[in-house]
Amino acid sequence: MNPSKQQTSAPADPAGAPADAGTVTLLPHKTDAPAFLKACHLTANSSARANARIRVRTWLTMGRWAGNVDQASRVAGELVDNAVSHGRPFPGVDGLVVTLRVFAFADTGDLAIEVDDALASFLKFAEVANQSGEARRNVNGLWWVAHYRGRLSWDVKRDVTHTVIGKTVQALLPQTWGGAA
Repeated sequence: MNPSKQQTSAPADPAGAPADAGTVTLLPHKTDAPAFLKACHLTANSSARANARIRVRTWLTMGRWAGNVDQASRVAGELVDNAVSHGRPFPGVDGLVVTLRVFAFADTGDLAIEVDDALASFLKFAEVANQSGEARRNVNGLWWVAHYRGRLSWDVKRDVTHTVIGKTVQALLPQTWGGAA
C-alpha cells in the first residue's frame, strides 16, 4: 500500500502542476491486521468492470463481510472502469493492467476498495467526491460511492524509491447504513 502521508491539498503531478488544487486527499490506511485483504491485477479492457464485480462479490462472500456485497461490488466495478477509462493502466505481463485491492477494517467492519493506475492526477476530483448521493437522472460511475454513503479519496502512488508512479483511488464504504465511512 501507499505510505500513509497527510496532505492538505491535492498532490502535484510529476511535472509539478497541481492535480486538482485545493482538494484534501487523505487516504485512510489500515493500522492493524484487516479482517481480510484481497488484491489482483485486472486487464484494462472492456471486461474490467465485470471482472472486478465478480471478484469482489466472491471475496466479500468468502470473507463473510457483513455489509451489502452487491453495493460494494458495484462500487469496485465503477472504480476499476474509471481507472481504465480515465486513468493510465500499468504495463503488465499480459498487457495493460490496473490493480484492485479490497480490505475490511477489523474494528469497524467498514470496507476499503482501492484501485491503482499509472496516471498521477485525478482531474475534477472535488466535483466527483462532493456529489450528492440523491437519485438523479444522469449519473456517472463514481456517483455510486456517494449514493451508498461512502467516501472517495485519492493519493499519489509511489514506488520503493518514493518516485511517483501513479495514483490510488479509494472508496470507503460503511458496513451498515447507519455507519459513516
